[in-house]
Amino acid sequence: MKGIILAGGSGTRLHPLTLAMSKQMMPIYDKPMIYYPLSTLLYSGINEILIISTPHDLPLFEKLLGDGSRLGCKFEYKAQEVPNGLAQAFVLGEQFIGKDKVCLVLGDNIFQIKINTLTSCKEVEGGIIFGYHVNDPERYGVVKYDEDFKVLSIEEKPTNPKSNYAIPGLYYYDNSVIEIAKNIKPSARGEHEITDVNKEYLRRGELDVRLLGRGTAWLDTGTFQSLMQANQYVQVVEERQGRKIGCIEEAAFKMGYINKVQLLEIAEPLRKSGYGEYLVKLANS
Repeated sequence: MKGIILAGGSGTRLHPLTLAMSKQMMPIYDKPMIYYPLSTLLYSGINEILIISTPHDLPLFEKLLGDGSRLGCKFEYKAQEVPNGLAQAFVLGEQFIGKDKVCLVLGDNIFQIKINTLTSCKEVEGGIIFGYHVNDPERYGVVKYDEDFKVLSIEEKPTNPKSNYAIPGLYYYDNSVIEIAKNIKPSARGEHEITDVNKEYLRRGELDVRLLGRGTAWLDTGTFQSLMQANQYVQVVEERQGRKIGCIEEAAFKMGYINKVQLLEIAEPLRKSGYGEYLVKLANS
């Protein structure tokens, strides 16, 4: 399975913060935002990853992440000239995906999910998405279930949501997603919607929507309030537990992409900030 991080867009809801830099490069407590979705892909068992962003921001991501080799991964980069919707990621990434399955994660979404929940999605036949109970479902794609948790409908940012279950920005698909994405028509707002991809899988009877319960966390960072909440959440959990969220080096080490010697090499130049000290303890634990 290949992975794609969609880290484009203009971040207009966070202006003036994002006038000069990509939202996904902004800090969430002690790491750049993109570290969090990247760690989600690594914990999913994926180490071939395409980062899609604007032509302006792409060099910054390349400088930050490199070719991925230091993490035992392979990173590639692709420019999205115009933000035409999330489903465009599969068209832009067609050559990268090849004949493999693919996971798309949004660059401004933060997840805390059990590793076995993520790795189980690699066996996807059709599509796997998630449902997460929120207080403001009108901001998201919304899924409605019956009493047996069979999916009845999916809507994109409805004015009157049929449920409180939002669809987070984490999607696993088989290879047919490429042709599906190519054939969906632009929505009323002129975008190729990921919701239409999900609806097509639902129409085919090939969409698995899994509920994320209280033992998981999902945070998006699309507003000033949610950005601040994400920072506070990560700070509180890390200081309380002594464990980091979204640490890509830890993910690479735990998933076996790098060994102890390689982790210690990465840690050495990061020791002044305390981040490296965490990696040293991790290597020696």
